[in-house]
Amino acid sequence: MASDSSPASEDTFQAPVCCSARYNLAVLAFFGFFVLYALRVNLSVALVDMVDSNTTSADNVTSKECAEHSAPVKILRRQTGKRYQWDAETQGWILGSFFYGYIVTQVPGGYIARKVGGKRLLGFGILGTAVFTLFTPIAADFGVGALVVLRALEGLGEGVTFPAMHAMWSSWAPPLERSKLLSISYAGAQLGTVVSLPLSGIICLYMNWTYVFYLFGIVGIIWFILWISLVSDTPETHMRISQYEKEYILSSLRNQLSSQKSVPWVPMLKSLPLWAIVVAHFSYNWTFYTLLTLLPTYMKEILRFNIQENGFLSALPYLGCWLCMILSGQAADNLRAKWNVSTVCVRRVFTLIGMIGPAVFLVAAGFIGCDYSLAVAFLTISTALGGFCSSGFSINHLDIAPSYAGILLGITNTFATIPGMAGPVIAKSLTPGNTIAEWQTVFCIAAAINVFGAIFFTLFAKGEVQNWALSDYHGHRN
Repeated sequence: MASDSSPASEDTFQAPVCCSARYNLAVLAFFGFFVLYALRVNLSVALVDMVDSNTTSADNVTSKECAEHSAPVKILRRQTGKRYQWDAETQGWILGSFFYGYIVTQVPGGYIARKVGGKRLLGFGILGTAVFTLFTPIAADFGVGALVVLRALEGLGEGVTFPAMHAMWSSWAPPLERSKLLSISYAGAQLGTVVSLPLSGIICLYMNWTYVFYLFGIVGIIWFILWISLVSDTPETHMRISQYEKEYILSSLRNQLSSQKSVPWVPMLKSLPLWAIVVAHFSYNWTFYTLLTLLPTYMKEILRFNIQENGFLSALPYLGCWLCMILSGQAADNLRAKWNVSTVCVRRVFTLIGMIGPAVFLVAAGFIGCDYSLAVAFLTISTALGGFCSSGFSINHLDIAPSYAGILLGITNTFATIPGMAGPVIAKSLTPGNTIAEWQTVFCIAAAINVFGAIFFTLFAKGEVQNWALSDYHGHRN
């Protein structure tokens, strides 16, 4: 195996950051994932205006354990959009249908990106999602079935994006800049959530819900034009990269990439370091998706505080996560480059912070009773600390097998999509009476899964390129 003991010795020189092709790629990817998550979460806000309020009021069971905080504020809304008679179960199917498409294209996305390059796959994945988003109002008019199919198709488009991006970074990211470059590009997802949640609410308030889909769909098409025009799959094919930067990237990756055409599926699937990432990714997403889908319910039905009435508070956890992602990326690469800390040590420490921290604050939020301001603070800290995982297990695929990073991410993200489908359903079944005690159980289960994932990753993760990921893995590498 390629040694991991002294990462700082990998590169003797470093190309400038300012105006570099690799950081331009990171910034464009940032806006791509910004658009992607805006397209993903806008429906959860618009759905409130799409559904006839009389249909859902009978479905909600509001707990009486906590006192009402304030008199409800009646906001004068423009009710110009069409309304639909969808009950809570139907809404659940509409919101969940995205994941049924999303899970299908993870591994194929990684495989195709390795064959044809990630640029076109990622670009057309986001373009397809944007175009389908434009048709959401028409699909809603056709009925629930059409809308469910459309959302599943959006999931198919988004499913290829993360594996395609990982495949691109395997050719573009020097090992000692991986944490920085990947945390910049993927942080767009968190900021997309931060901006689109309140912005979708404002659009619904002053226009109507159809414009939520039109606006974000058009932004996605504009991004696609910029992406296709300015980005290249590899440094060798980039038109405007400096010779100095090209040599810097290629020399840093010289001993890390495999030239073999076939994918070593059997040794890959037998690799314990890969399964360490799978377990961590699954565990992290259990908590993330449970909070993403059920936090508004918990705030409204238990703490008697409607988070949807305050766009800033609904976005606050993801703003914290975005900040932690950016800061952890800088810190992780500094530890490796300047302090000579081994890659595996950095990945383990950041994963522990990003999974144990959220577990502690999640349990604490469940046990503080009706103090809703403290609950908001704890849940925000819980989500924010998860951002440290972006420099932990999230990019470990590139450490252990850069040539197959897209495929590895496809494998781990397939497993990590299951919590998006199962977690909220299980949480709903555990809270039939909507009591604080029931919600404590939900939070404790999520926290326990998080802690298990962190420990498993710490025990079995690796930070160096694995033998099977190198072209001469039958040869003499040790």
